Amino acid sequence: MGPRTITVIILLSAGAIGSWYLARSNAPTYEDDLPYEPVHQGYYLKQARILGTDEDGSLLYEIEAEHAEQREDDSIEFSKVRIRYSPDSGVPWVVNADEATLQDGSPTMILRGNVQIVNEGGSAEENTEIRTQYLELDAKEYIAETDARVQIRFGSRSVTATGMLASLNDDKIALKSNVRGKIAP
Repeated sequence: MGPRTITVIILLSAGAIGSWYLARSNAPTYEDDLPYEPVHQGYYLKQARILGTDEDGSLLYEIEAEHAEQREDDSIEFSKVRIRYSPDSGVPWVVNADEATLQDGSPTMILRGNVQIVNEGGSAEENTEIRTQYLELDAKEYIAETDARVQIRFGSRSVTATGMLASLNDDKIALKSNVRGKIAP
């Protein structure tokens, strides 16, 4: 090996070491702000079925949804929701909605879009149907409440109002304001 070859090897080695050092010192650390948001690691379910229980662990209600997804704030977003009470609870009401949100640690579920509550306790003429666009439901306490416009049908009769408070376990409905009705014999 001649002096010229040794010089080239030394220069190439110095260049390789220098570029390695520069690349290492410019590498991002964990403390640096990332130019993108990290991916949320929540879960999602298709054809979800979630069971709600009482203090004894007995089945109280069932939530069925076409899609359920955990959000970054640990709330759960549902789409195409149906909530049914257990036959043992004696509550014949079924709740349907386009969308629902269940906040982490909150007993109240927020339902939005074509919310429908149906009491299928008797014949078709005796069924009661409540419709609104927004509803807050505390499934464990059997309480449904809204300040939005609500329409209630029972048989051929119909009542509209602004706002409602319903106790589903004892079939009591209180309308808040602007009550109008059509009662035909």
